[in-house]
Amino acid sequence: MTAVSDAPAPLPDPLRSAALAADLDAADLRSEPLRRLWGAEADDALARGMREPILRAIAEDRGVLATLGRLLVLGMPQPREAVEDALPRLGVDGLVALGLATADADSVTPRALVRPQSFVDADGVGEWWIASDLDEVALDGPLPADHVLGVGGASRTLAETIVPIEVERALDLGTGCGIQALLVARRAGAVVATDISARALAFAELNARLNGVTNIEFRHGSMFEPVAGEAFDLIVSNPPFVITPRVDGVPAYEYRDGGLVGDALVEQFVRSAPGFLTQNGIAQLLGNWETRAGVAGLARLEAWVPAELDLWVVEREELSPLGYAELWIRDGGTTPRDPAFTPLLTAWLDDFAARGVTSIGFGYVLMRRVAAGPPLRRTERIAQQVSNVGAALGTGLAAHDALSEGIPASLVVASDVTEARHLLPGNDDPSVIELRQGGGFARTVNVDPALAGFVGACDGELTVVQIVAALADLFEVPLAELWADLEPRIRSLMLDGILVPGE
Repeated sequence: MTAVSDAPAPLPDPLRSAALAADLDAADLRSEPLRRLWGAEADDALARGMREPILRAIAEDRGVLATLGRLLVLGMPQPREAVEDALPRLGVDGLVALGLATADADSVTPRALVRPQSFVDADGVGEWWIASDLDEVALDGPLPADHVLGVGGASRTLAETIVPIEVERALDLGTGCGIQALLVARRAGAVVATDISARALAFAELNARLNGVTNIEFRHGSMFEPVAGEAFDLIVSNPPFVITPRVDGVPAYEYRDGGLVGDALVEQFVRSAPGFLTQNGIAQLLGNWETRAGVAGLARLEAWVPAELDLWVVEREELSPLGYAELWIRDGGTTPRDPAFTPLLTAWLDDFAARGVTSIGFGYVLMRRVAAGPPLRRTERIAQQVSNVGAALGTGLAAHDALSEGIPASLVVASDVTEARHLLPGNDDPSVIELRQGGGFARTVNVDPALAGFVGACDGELTVVQIVAALADLFEVPLAELWADLEPRIRSLMLDGILVPGE
């Protein structure tokens, strides 16, 4: 079993947190100034776990930004006098009192990282300071079991998928360092952030105080226990969904391992979340799901969600048991050169074999409690690069709602859609016509001349009925027959965000 951290949790005192924020602001400890300080190449290297390029770039720099960069971004001890100069309001004693460092007469040793983290959402661009435990580079070894992760790839993925809606109450279940709670708090009247780790909650509360966010309440407990009997307009979660063997000798990291067998934690979440949603409330999470004994993971996941709820699942990747095991063994800091690698690999493969698992999917799940009408049930695999996914999901939900009353009278083509036609040499008629989406899920949809003609005419000038009638005359087919062919495909283009209601 991996050891727990020997560093205490932070103590997010309001006054000291405000003083630290003021010092960081005065020092301009932000992403772009740091990137300019040590260079883009060195900055990119840090994201790959290498700090030596940064140390070489600022080796002779004794300025405030360089000192705080080494201390709080890289997690390296610094001379006490230099830290006192860099933190004039908080001081070294204040940093120690916050639980972020230890100090003696000569030096200050960090117990945590504090890094700038930029974000982009529907309200604009911003940046926060995010405190978290020292990472593998700073520790120069494996992570403790109770490690509180900073903003990782999964955190950024979930942040990009949240539907940008204004809500009264939101829940961030399994908040970790608190990044999702901070994001949701920008569009929520009140946020409840929960975690089974008291250590994580301490970091999350500190991060809220550092960034002046006051509408988040922090509660300790497992899954939905801290909010029993309550309901929310939005629930978000980046839960500890990693599938881990439940055998001795396999590390269980709190930030990624929920302590259940297989994909049971994701199943528990999607079965439980609907009971905590208000009418039209949305729940979104990241997760893994197993394909077992010939039953596809997406099909298993869909069966867990009550039939009356909207469900939209996007599977982003699918790994074999071997690929999945290697990914997460390496994530814990163990490489094939380490003696522990083969026993860990064996444990993972045995665990998957015992359940008949042939592949593991990863992606995002959206559920919505709807008041009336047929629910949206959509499961799909999307491997291409995506962007602004939250807005795309919101557009799809709005289209589904609009379609409950039929196709709108007027449609227009979304601004990011282009058309590509492929012709054989010497042939004037295209063999393939594609509609290509520039943002969102970046879909490419093959269409025939009739649907291409319909989309091409959707400029807001003509109604849907007028366009279809004109096409029926052009192609010399009965109007009813053409409409029966086009109608379901027009609906699909609306759900994809390629066609949107006109004004």
